[in-house]
Amino acid sequence: MPRTPQTNPDQVVGSGGELQQQPNGTHPPMTTQQGIGVSDNQNSLRAYGRGPSLLEDFILREKITHFDHERIPERIVHARGSGAHGSFVLSKSLKKYTTAKVLTETGVEVPIFVRFSTVAGGAGSVDTPRDVRGFAIKFYTREGNWDLVGNNIPVFFIQDAIKFPDLVHAVKMEPDRGFPQAATAHDTFWDFVSLMPESMHMVMWAMSDRTIPRSLRMIEGFGIHSFRLINDRGESTFVKFHWRPQLGIQSTVWDEAAKLQSADNDFHRRDLFEAVESGQLPAWDLYVQLFTQEQADQLPYDHLDPTKLIPEEVIPLEKIGTFTLNRWPDNFFAETEQIAFCPANVPPGIDFSNDPLLQGRLFSYLDTQLSRLGGPNFSQIPINAPKCPFANFQRDGHMQMQSPKGRVAYEPSSLDPASPRASLSTGFKSYAQDPGSDAKGRVRPESFADHYSQARMFYRSQSEVEQSHMASALVFELSKVQTEHVRTAVVSHLLVIDPDLGKRVAGGLGLDSLPEPAADSKRVNDLALSPALRIIDRMLPTLEGRCIAILIDDGSDARIVNDLRKSIEAKKASVKIIAPKVGGAKLSDGTICKADAQLAGAPSAQFDAVASVLTTAAGERLSHDAAAQDWFRDAFGHLKAIAACAASRAIFQSAGVKPDEGVFDPEDVKGFLKAATTRLWSREPKVRTLA
Repeated sequence: MPRTPQTNPDQVVGSGGELQQQPNGTHPPMTTQQGIGVSDNQNSLRAYGRGPSLLEDFILREKITHFDHERIPERIVHARGSGAHGSFVLSKSLKKYTTAKVLTETGVEVPIFVRFSTVAGGAGSVDTPRDVRGFAIKFYTREGNWDLVGNNIPVFFIQDAIKFPDLVHAVKMEPDRGFPQAATAHDTFWDFVSLMPESMHMVMWAMSDRTIPRSLRMIEGFGIHSFRLINDRGESTFVKFHWRPQLGIQSTVWDEAAKLQSADNDFHRRDLFEAVESGQLPAWDLYVQLFTQEQADQLPYDHLDPTKLIPEEVIPLEKIGTFTLNRWPDNFFAETEQIAFCPANVPPGIDFSNDPLLQGRLFSYLDTQLSRLGGPNFSQIPINAPKCPFANFQRDGHMQMQSPKGRVAYEPSSLDPASPRASLSTGFKSYAQDPGSDAKGRVRPESFADHYSQARMFYRSQSEVEQSHMASALVFELSKVQTEHVRTAVVSHLLVIDPDLGKRVAGGLGLDSLPEPAADSKRVNDLALSPALRIIDRMLPTLEGRCIAILIDDGSDARIVNDLRKSIEAKKASVKIIAPKVGGAKLSDGTICKADAQLAGAPSAQFDAVASVLTTAAGERLSHDAAAQDWFRDAFGHLKAIAACAASRAIFQSAGVKPDEGVFDPEDVKGFLKAATTRLWSREPKVRTLA
């Protein structure tokens, strides 16, 4: 029998995270695996309203423990990853705020390993789907390992870790059919977020160009949560961590990202590998937002809510250091796959806030490594081992690689004067926070109840082009949703975020009428806009780190080809020579120019700009070649600068491309390279329909 979609679930999450009972009462009561009834599946148990989560929450622990052990050995999320070794150097000391040496000792080179990843897909999925990118760094500091585990987006879908298994189950392949892979464009994901208004801010980010990056070298990184810095007087300052790529942030357009999936499944991994191997070392600057409890109390939103950010216009960013990636792993599995991150790994001087999502992560990451890497000794795997002295009484266990000597494996003891002891002066200290008068309970504070104001701020802060991309992304994704009431429910949230956005998406979906807004839009705050949240306006006008392709064939003018190559490389961009045959071509001066790739196997989606230097005969011949037509048609459609010789115009004509101001003669190198530093956004309305 076919299943009927449930349009009236028993429980819906209210604006403040509370459960609202529906009248039909058709669903069985939820229980733990032991049959114990669950009264609240939305909030973990907290010491008080805005306090830390409690270890005694057996419902949270059972749920996350089971979730952590659902996949072995592949990571449940962030399975598709690429990483490299590097070093971090602090340029500005934060000694006023923290005792952590990694944040106080300037000029010291700290070894690091960085792993980038997609979230939803499996290890064998592609690099370029619309997805959040993980951005995890392991610092091998003098005081132990510090794992700063974040994403390329500063907020998250949910407010409480108890909802993480539900989120991931919803975004992963649907369990009864095993698809789609690495995609949010399906019913279960949108059904979940439509019932969780707290997700709306992250949905706006997920539908933005941030989730279709041009390169891993061109994404920002965020620690997401507020952490604490503790100084030598025990004073606390809140901190948020931000990574800014030195190449600037850049994204693809959606059609380009989709075509990259077939052009090169490993596009981002290959790009990172080639950059490191060629000496074009990727680098990021570390910025911090520092603020006090008093400043936090003045914000119109709660910084402990992981679905919220603090705009840099409100609390400025301070640059404090830089990291550079300089070495590819010797063995991909041994290092990139076996590296184990845990947000609980922090050196003394860094502490945690009461963010309920962070509190759950402190437990979950360690638990999942026990399953994925075979037992409690995973820290002995070389990529995970600290590079500073360490000593403890942990013994035995699966895959024990060390052979501790002596008869003492406990503390205190009097039999071994050299055995390790706790140190009050150098050991980790937690900030002593006043719990206030709140009572223990499964609660969500009222300060977490506003789910729309920052979503509105983010959308309205975007340029018109980026707003169109977001609306079009929403139409594309929701058009893949088969359940009509889910599509309508999402539109009802969009109408609250921005009425024009809701109408654009409704029009793109062909809705007969607009649904009622999901909430009273008059209760949504119009926060000050944050232009810093854009991408297009912040792209660096540079070719450094970019790649430009030159299409050649037998008889191509050697002088023009060489001039183009030299000019491109002088701008610190790389050049790929493309030819109809992988063996290359004989140029006009009789030299053989080797090709980096065959035309049919190197779609223009892989490059930031393209040029062609062809003879009349070659242009006429290639005008009948589908690969050549697609090469120029896609470059034009993806808004890229093109340097096209006169002979290439025959290919343009057969491809149906009408040259514009972004198409140059190959000898106009200066004009071509200036245009290649960005996209020709004015061309977009001519080549595609946007919502």
